[in-house]
Formats: sequence, structure tokens, C-alpha cells
Amino acid sequence: MTAPDPRTAPRAFLEHLYRTAVHRALPLHNTAAFLPPPPKGRTLVLGAGKAGGAMAHAVEALWPADAPLSGLVVTRYHHTPPRPQGLPQRIEVVEASHPVPDAAGLQAAQRILALTQGLTPDDLVLCLISGGGSALLTLPAEGLTLEDKQRVNRALLESGANIAEMNCVRKHLSRIKGGRLAAACAPARVVTLTISDVPGDDPSIIASGPTVPDASTCADAVAILQRYAIEVPGAIMSLLEQGALETPKPGDPAFAGHQVHMIATPQQSLEAAAEAARAAGIEAHILSDEMEGESREVGKVHAALARAVAQRGAPFARPCVILSGGETTVTVRKEPEGTPRGRGGRAGEFCLGLAQALQGQAGVFALAADTDGIDGVEDNAGAFVAPDTLQRALAQGMKVDAYLARNDAYGYFSAIGDLVVTGPTHTNVNDFRAILVA
Repeated sequence: MTAPDPRTAPRAFLEHLYRTAVHRALPLHNTAAFLPPPPKGRTLVLGAGKAGGAMAHAVEALWPADAPLSGLVVTRYHHTPPRPQGLPQRIEVVEASHPVPDAAGLQAAQRILALTQGLTPDDLVLCLISGGGSALLTLPAEGLTLEDKQRVNRALLESGANIAEMNCVRKHLSRIKGGRLAAACAPARVVTLTISDVPGDDPSIIASGPTVPDASTCADAVAILQRYAIEVPGAIMSLLEQGALETPKPGDPAFAGHQVHMIATPQQSLEAAAEAARAAGIEAHILSDEMEGESREVGKVHAALARAVAQRGAPFARPCVILSGGETTVTVRKEPEGTPRGRGGRAGEFCLGLAQALQGQAGVFALAADTDGIDGVEDNAGAFVAPDTLQRALAQGMKVDAYLARNDAYGYFSAIGDLVVTGPTHTNVNDFRAILVA
């Protein structure tokens, strides 16, 4: 695909880089090399995540037609891609809520755990794991209700906790995450295919690691709950403090012979975008695929770098594209009673912080979007920033500081026509950010 000219169509050019990054992470392009041969017994496919439907379709397309294959995968509502024509369905795909779990996710997790009963050493369990699985695969610990999990999940999402901290808590409040699904599959062999959406590509953090050992502890979960002032029922806190909800650890024989394959990562997608930029004659620089921190602050840091390039040609010569990935956080500010809550996600808030700090810097354009096509819980993937962003918003009486104060990136960029809307992409390798310094 030929890239639009970055000099005359900067937004289209940045959207082209985003699509290139997403395309690199699609399951059908990355699965074949990691599929094991069919076992002596049966093959059971289990999975959870925003890429779950696409991963299931890829396995169905690539698995030998004469080899037994069945299973169940749960993905987010409206994230199941259209079934390729002529592809027979052998893996059931169901949908549930994300980022806050619901009864459909609970039912799916119960069914998935039930399917592990009666497995033998001759059987293979192929687990398809991608980001979003923590909410989609919800099975509360004994004594914890779905309503409790929903409340804790909302509090974690609004607290500013990073993904490792959130998933540490989720693992210890679950009967299926933190390696417990793999333990339930014994004595069958387990092979996990995973798409990374976390900084560092740690499989124990992706979807809260249902099939891999967990090095975090109940004490870690207690410390996180206390750090962010998140309440859980007293009986559950007592169990955590006693270590009674501990997860299977590295070295546990339940994981003997298991394999984990990372089939797509944020770094691979950033490298694909960099190659596309260079093919268009624009030098590209990847800062990191592991950036964390408050989205607005990360935006300000990127703005400082872009201004230096635009004004002084350092540390990079212009024209160039600056790329980064990772998983930032948004701490939701509490509004006075009766005040409408802002709308937006990590990518939008990054763009607000970036635009505020750029102050209309000439020649700088940016796009930030989540690679799953959904920024938080909204219908946009992210947003676009141009030198005239603040000016166009002010013309409508909108001040960027006020929108940042109430976490309302969606309202800000929607009003000036700069939301990036893609719909679900059927993969998920985390945040994508691209800044063009023309």
C-alpha cells in the first residue's frame, strides 16, 4: 500500500502508519509458525481477549481439516470478525463486556473451566490469549461476587494503577487467572499463543496470565489495594492477608512441558510502521514500546521532544516520525456532584496533554490510538493533533485546560472533528503513537 504524501496529507500519512502497525499484529499473519502438530488425543482450544475471535479463525483456517478441533473463546462485544467464506466453525466464540466484566464473561469463564474436565496426557490444550482477557475471563474467588469484581475493576481503572498492578489484584481475586487455568488442564499438554498488549511482553501480565506461573503474591495484591485505597470485602482482605488466595508459582509441576509463544508484540508493530515511514522517504525513530505513566504527562514529554526537533533539528533531523508504544494510565479526577463526567481514554488524554504542551508548534502533527480500535470505552481509537488544534477549539469556546481537568478528550476532539475512528481491529498490541515533524 502506497503511503499518502506526508507533506500534503499529514493526517492520512499518520493513519497509514497506524494501519500498517495494526496489520502487522493480525493473528492470521502470525499464527502458522507457532502451531504444534495435532496430538494423539484431542485438541481443545480455550481463549480470551480482544483478539480472541480473530485468533480462533486463524487456528481454524490453519489446523488440519482431518484433525479433531473444538473449544471456546471469549472476546469483547462486537469484536468477532466476519467468518471467512467457506471456513467451517469448530471453535465457539462468545462475547462479553470489557473493561468492566459482566455476567456473560462469568458464564464464559465457567464454561471454559468446565471444558478442562476429563483431559488426558494425550490431549493438547491450545490457549489463545490477548489483551482484555482479564475482564472477559472473570471467575471471582470464593466469597467474592460478580458485583464485587465489577466495583474493584472500576476502581482500579480510575485509580492510575499501571497494568501490572491491576492484573496482580485481578489474579488473586480469581479462580481462573494467574496460572489457574493451566493447572486445571492437567494432565494435558498446554501450548499458549499470546498477543502482547503490555510493556515488556510479560505473559504473566497479559490477560492476567491464566496459563502461566505467577511470581506476584497475595501480599503484593494487598499493598496495591492499600496504595490506591480500593476496598474489598473484609473476608476477602483477610484471605489475602493470610495468603489463602495464592496463585501457582514458577517451578510448579502443573506447568511442566507447557509452552508459551508470543505471536505479535508492540515492538514488531512499531517496526512495521517505521519501515512504512522510511519507504515514504521519512526517517523514523522508535523511542520505546514500553512507555508507562500518566497519559497527559507522557504527552507533554513527547511534545518537548517534538518542539526540540522542530525548532533546533535535534536530537533528530527533520522531517522525521517519532514512534512510541506502551500502556499509559489515566487517573480520573473526581467531579463535583451533578457534574457530567468526561469521556475518553489513554490515547485521547495523551493527545490533550500533547496539544497543550505543543502550543500550536508549526510543522508538528500527531496521532495516538489504541491498536484494538477502542480508546477506553468509547467508539474511537484515538485522536489527531495538528498545529491549529488549539486555535480551532478556542474558536468554539473550548479551552484545553478545562477538558484535561475533567478527562474529556472525547468531547474535545469530537467537537473539532479530530477523533480517529476505526472500529474494532481484531487485534491488540497496546498504544500506538506517531508524531510527524515536517
